[in-house]
Amino acid sequence: MQAPIQALSHMCASIYGMSLRHAILGLLSIQPMSGYELKKVVDESVGHFWSADQSQIYRTLAALVEDGLATRRTVVQEERPNLHLHSPTDLGLAELDSWLTSPLPSQPAREPFLARLFFADRMPPERIRELLDTRRSEVSAHLATLKAVTVPEETTGIGPALRLATLDFGVAQAEAEIAWLDATRRRLDEVAP
Repeated sequence: MQAPIQALSHMCASIYGMSLRHAILGLLSIQPMSGYELKKVVDESVGHFWSADQSQIYRTLAALVEDGLATRRTVVQEERPNLHLHSPTDLGLAELDSWLTSPLPSQPAREPFLARLFFADRMPPERIRELLDTRRSEVSAHLATLKAVTVPEETTGIGPALRLATLDFGVAQAEAEIAWLDATRRRLDEVAP
């Protein structure tokens, strides 16, 4: 994997209104990739908030090719299976640009953890503390993953700057949630020592 794709890992912290077609077109606009490479990059980038299995990726690639939004080029390899590289067509890039410039649909708020916490007074305080501690551990692990992303030395240009901004957003969001969890834990300790 090349440096820009490695840097893309974990950077797409929050994209709303995105379909798999748009995610794949966006990734292919950075560099041509095989279905296998796409799965890996999806898992390492947008997979933190939205996932796709290998079969969904291959079906979407086939549909993009069929719809004229992407091309497929076979690279013959002597000691390995042939590599099928996909690239967006001009029509595919126009579709991506249309998505990028269209209004985003409003998203209903759905935070399963907050829903659970809202009703957690049915549990003893120790179980609530465990709930908060478990969530803090999960968010801390996610934060460590984000902070471990290797940022390429070449960070000039709009693309790298925006990808770095999405990484910064993910870090700030995780840090804010950890601070909120700590404050919630202190509040619980005050009312239920």
